[in-house]
Amino acid sequence: MSVLSKHLYSTPMVAIRELVQNAHDSIVRRRLEQPAWLGPGRIELIPDRARRSIRIMDSGAGLTEHEIHAYLATVGVGYTRSLREKNDDSTLIGMFGLGFLSAFVLAKRVSVYTSSYQSPELGHCYRSSSAEQYSVTAIEARDDAGSEIVLELHPEFEYLANAQVLREVLGRYCALLREPIYINGDACPINPEPPPWRRTDSVALHPLQARRANLEFAARFEESFEPICTIPLAPEGASDAQGLLWVQDGATYGTSDNRNLSVFLRGMLLDDDARDLLPPWAGFIGGVIESSRLTPTASREDLQRDKHYSAIRHSLSEALIQGLADIARQQPEAWRRILLRHNEALLGASLCDERLFDLLMDSLRIPTSQGDLPPRELLNQGAVHAMLDRDNDFESMLFRTLGIPVAHGHRYAVIPFLRRWTQTKGVRLVELGTEQGNRQLFELARLPEAEAAWLAAQLADDEKPVISRFAPAELPLIVVPDREAKLKQRLEEDASDKRISFAALRLARQFTANIDAAHLTRLYINLDNPAILALLQAWRENHPHAGAAAQLLKAFKVIGNARQEHEKPAQLTTALRALAAAVQGLIDKTPDCSPCAVQKETNA
Repeated sequence: MSVLSKHLYSTPMVAIRELVQNAHDSIVRRRLEQPAWLGPGRIELIPDRARRSIRIMDSGAGLTEHEIHAYLATVGVGYTRSLREKNDDSTLIGMFGLGFLSAFVLAKRVSVYTSSYQSPELGHCYRSSSAEQYSVTAIEARDDAGSEIVLELHPEFEYLANAQVLREVLGRYCALLREPIYINGDACPINPEPPPWRRTDSVALHPLQARRANLEFAARFEESFEPICTIPLAPEGASDAQGLLWVQDGATYGTSDNRNLSVFLRGMLLDDDARDLLPPWAGFIGGVIESSRLTPTASREDLQRDKHYSAIRHSLSEALIQGLADIARQQPEAWRRILLRHNEALLGASLCDERLFDLLMDSLRIPTSQGDLPPRELLNQGAVHAMLDRDNDFESMLFRTLGIPVAHGHRYAVIPFLRRWTQTKGVRLVELGTEQGNRQLFELARLPEAEAAWLAAQLADDEKPVISRFAPAELPLIVVPDREAKLKQRLEEDASDKRISFAALRLARQFTANIDAAHLTRLYINLDNPAILALLQAWRENHPHAGAAAQLLKAFKVIGNARQEHEKPAQLTTALRALAAAVQGLIDKTPDCSPCAVQKETNA
């Protein structure tokens, strides 16, 4: 009894839900077994703070003395389950015959006053303080069939004897119950209207009215965000689920997971955090669904992962994809808001289903060096360029001079999205910083060995010099990190053994085994650049300014590469000093420093 009544449920609030559920099933039972009864169903809760009690009354079937012994006082035996099997009624909720025991979580004593519709002239009182022993006595019959449960609360649960607390608890758990529930004699029940999918007048509503009504319903369940628009869910295939999904207005990022799904089983809240039923990519979706086929756990606070669960999860995914397509076609203003709020999340979502990709591929925006742009605006001469590192050093300089936007490939889902987009459009994706991407940017060139060695000695530090040609021609040289060499270096560090599993580390090291990691950066020297050509010519002619001019270019390299070398500020200081010294050296070695002579030499 201790396990069942005190440890089965995660919160004592569930006890209130279970007792209201029993009252609801009692009314349904009376409608099924007493067809001539046309009275109104009614469930009412009356808290009494002075007496520290709660009364729960219903106009249901009531219980005979035999039924009190057979069902109410017997663990695991419930009349509702057998009634459902006979009548196949989807509105009956109870399943396990355990719910009544939850009353003993809250109450130090539980009393049930009941009269059965089968013998309305008789009344009985069940009373127990522990659920282990009980008494049943005859009492005066009620005015009508039904039951009244009185909970004499434990001191720690006295706060529940409060009308507002009960409204909040039952307004959440019982919002979709068909039978009206009243608190403390209120004129209006806490569940006054059926949900949108049960409304009989929905067909007659104008589409704008229906959307407005759906948004009002969604706002009752979405506590954190304003719903932008709604997506109806109807039974389909093996899924009997129906309900309403909505797109949240709060901005999301790739890792955001604000999924919010409440699952009701025959009108009673079963799980208000059933996010796993929604697809993982739907981090901006909320919803309320109702099903008769889902199977709860014994505590009725979670769902069993059976075939019905899988069918409903598939149905939700399909409804979302179709719903987003319908919104894009029929509600352009809402669609623009969705794209604005959830662009990054939708980049990842589009990769999960071909239909989503087809819907989104030309509408989403890609973060680039020139701001967020649609992918078509990244095209340049049949290629889209993407940089892979957060520190977009050489790529920013190179493409800023060219005026070409470059996608930020380190951002969520950008690279896989662009790979699929360029494949679909039949264009190239150049992934900057990879060996393959660099080959498309830098055309290798040849120089006599002595000239190449002199340039390397003058311009390179720890970089591997590479003689090449690249655009723009105005850029004399550029330092490019060898990301594959850096990867190998990281994998070979002793600390990697602590951060990465042995199997993964071994596999990664097999991949990097043939990579030359002697140089972590490469210095591409541009033979299309006039300054490089002039420098080579000066060296061939043994010009006295050749060394100073080379120092100018080397200083330019270090200054342009300063963001990569932020961990070595001394190099930047040295480069600035070298720049000043080179300028001074050129001035000191110039025989004629007049403006005309300087202009003449500059022209040469």
